[in-house]
Amino acid sequence: MFSRLYRLFSDTPEYKMPPVRGKVVYDAPLAKRTWLGVGGDADVLFEPADEDDLKFFLEARGNIPVTVLGGGSNVLIRDGGIPGVVIVLGEGFNTISIDGDLIRCGGAVRDGDLAKAAYEAGLSGFEFLACIPGTLGGAVRMNAGANGSCIADRLVSMSGWELSGTKIEMTRDEIPFDYRTNDLPGGWIFTEIILKGIPENKQNIQKLMTEYRKIREKSQPRGVRTAGSMFKNPVGLKAWQLIEKAGCRGLRIGDAVVSEKHANFFVNVGDATAQDFEDLIETVRQRVWKTSEIMLEPEVRLMGVKTKDSG
Repeated sequence: MFSRLYRLFSDTPEYKMPPVRGKVVYDAPLAKRTWLGVGGDADVLFEPADEDDLKFFLEARGNIPVTVLGGGSNVLIRDGGIPGVVIVLGEGFNTISIDGDLIRCGGAVRDGDLAKAAYEAGLSGFEFLACIPGTLGGAVRMNAGANGSCIADRLVSMSGWELSGTKIEMTRDEIPFDYRTNDLPGGWIFTEIILKGIPENKQNIQKLMTEYRKIREKSQPRGVRTAGSMFKNPVGLKAWQLIEKAGCRGLRIGDAVVSEKHANFFVNVGDATAQDFEDLIETVRQRVWKTSEIMLEPEVRLMGVKTKDSG
């Protein structure tokens, strides 16, 4: 780890950390920032103060590697951590404003907070977000969805930054969304999102949110360390059914376990490592392939390096 930090923050111009205004933490533990509770450290964790601070860093960073981390709800950070700078949007990007049926949100807004704000404004279309952890920037990145709805359905436009420091502004029609993904470059940082709601009676909105929560509580594990759905559903099929058919319900490697309640949820039942989860993911994929000739695609994003750089 020392050698990585030396390369990043020595006096060599291309690796020197710019004098940012936001929060900077060296050798920052990342496991507690994820829902699975596994993974190594970031060389540096950077929480920009605002858009100008983020832009300044991106333009001045030189060759410092950059990774963007949202709410940590659907990521698996490997045991070796993430080299370079991990950017997390904080309070400077946690804003919501509503004008008529339009909702303007910062990229750090929690999905559940958006659902609550929309309810209070009498705007429907966001009830599904009440059951999805994570931040809105991450929701746009993965086109988060549930109960037949997804973020792309409500998106009007978004803005943010390329890693070069170039401003991005795109309308919904310009974004190539697909099931639980889009084809935008992986390094883009979404800092502001505008969405359009549907005016509705607040009682009807509350009723639908309650219904969705009951469905989730009945079908998904609660109060455990999990990243949500581990695999995307193949077209016309359910990943959990394929996993169950392959005899993987309850399968365990180390302290990483396929949930007994929902076979597409993997749970950290103790001191699991990221490698435990990676091994479990690959074991399940191979067993499903043998029984159904379908290779499941992870919905959870794998990040970082498997082992620490001993330098």
